Amino acid sequence: MIQHPNKNYIDPIPVRIHNQPAYCAHVEEEADGKPWFHDIKKYLSKGEYPEHANHIQKCMLLRLSNHFFHSKGNLYRRTLNLGLLRCVNTKEASKLLEDVHAGTCGPHMNDFVLAKKILRAGYFWMTM
Repeated sequence: MIQHPNKNYIDPIPVRIHNQPAYCAHVEEEADGKPWFHDIKKYLSKGEYPEHANHIQKCMLLRLSNHFFHSKGNLYRRTLNLGLLRCVNTKEASKLLEDVHAGTCGPHMNDFVLAKKILRAGYFWMTM
């Protein structure tokens, strides 16, 4: 140990308290109340872009929509092996995290294993 130049001064350590118990159990809420896939689903079903979208946003939506498939009111994401993952909203994602992480599906696991297990179960959301 070395002595601090200003005698026995210790720098304070900032501590933040989060409302969520763990990062792996946190799913972002949609700000406008619509699910994260609302614009993609609307584009695939009706071919309409969002009202205030500029050219770059329209190109991005077009590129994103290539990975998704709309069927019977549900949106699915295509995987590399041509499987389909059902897109879920915030409420469904939180419930899935609880069920898979601490529920009947198995023991507690880290975030990478948890995400892989949810993908194998056939579900998807963007912040996964």
